[in-house]
Amino acid sequence: MAKENEKLKVGVPKETFPGEMRTAIIPESINQYSKNGFRVLVESGAGEAAGYSDQQYKDKDAKIIDSRDELFKQADIILHVRAYGTNPEKGREDLERYRQGQIVIGFLDPLGSPEKAQELAKTGVTGFSIELLPRITRAQSMDALSSMATIGGYKAVLLAAKSLGKMFPMLMTAAGTIAPAHVFVIGAGVAGLQAIATARRLGGVVKGYDIRPAVKEQVESLGAKFVELDLATEEAETSGGYAREMDEEFYRKQREMMKSVLKESDVVITTAAVPGKKAPVLITDEMVEGMASGSVIVDLAAEQGGNCSLTRAGEEINHKGVTIIGPINLPATIPRHASQMYSRNLLAFVKNLMKDGNIDLERDDEVIRESMIVNGGEVVNQRVRELLGQKSKSEDERSEG
Repeated sequence: MAKENEKLKVGVPKETFPGEMRTAIIPESINQYSKNGFRVLVESGAGEAAGYSDQQYKDKDAKIIDSRDELFKQADIILHVRAYGTNPEKGREDLERYRQGQIVIGFLDPLGSPEKAQELAKTGVTGFSIELLPRITRAQSMDALSSMATIGGYKAVLLAAKSLGKMFPMLMTAAGTIAPAHVFVIGAGVAGLQAIATARRLGGVVKGYDIRPAVKEQVESLGAKFVELDLATEEAETSGGYAREMDEEFYRKQREMMKSVLKESDVVITTAAVPGKKAPVLITDEMVEGMASGSVIVDLAAEQGGNCSLTRAGEEINHKGVTIIGPINLPATIPRHASQMYSRNLLAFVKNLMKDGNIDLERDDEVIRESMIVNGGEVVNQRVRELLGQKSKSEDERSEG
């Protein structure tokens, strides 16, 4: 860390994941970092893909660093969008750049790639995985998952509209009445609700479904009809506010009940994902074949294996007249606003680490405890340790005692 009376340095490296256009800090956030005692270092070109030039950063008093090695050498805190874990190939090159005691913050995918968290631990950094923030009121301003899901839900509807051979709104024309498109959104989390709102704005007739009956009011408040299925859903949500994996019998019954809704839908958008798990298959080959020719499925769970059995991540395919789109990294396709939202999330997170002008990694703070993945050369997050087959920290400490 920085010496006493020296400003702590926050480093923003250029993203190296293929196709990643977001950046971790935008120029407008730099003033707030300065007010909180930080000096911002930006690798040259780090904001370029999102529409932010080096000069814009300089104008806000950031220091531009030409060398990536030098940036990592100087910075006390490194802010990534995709750190090692979500950037498995290029991110590996940064492992040798990290140093003992440095703080690393970003998307790390520790539940999906726990072995990479173990590799990161060996560098001696303290690593925070932004996707493991607890779903509590105090952490809402830091919730980058929700921010990026908002963009994903919005863009999914635009992808569907582009591929659908129909317009979304009902139109009364001299050539007759144009019937509106029927849209079915599966999953009413942040991405699903944004997809519903966007599809409604475009004029579609929208239905929404979620295994959590409590979201019915939210779906209906956006002007959509909530699809109710006769299924037991009491255990569908974890105490942390994330979706829980259900058994195969539950998903089988769910698929059977959804068949009729799919048949009458022009567009289906699926958003169901479970952190660290393969996405549940909600739409089978048979269900796709029951849909009308020209229909479109946009599968937002493509990167986790897909909610549709036919989804191919990063591809658009046609199966018996139905277009199936498996987009990956959608937030990066709207990089300016995605970077703006992410930058604000990280600023709130970093400020939470500060106490009396210094970094304070207080483990009694739920936000810090739940999102800290590695510290002191080892994996410290209980969920990740379990995935690695390791004892919990408290058990280790007892055995050492």
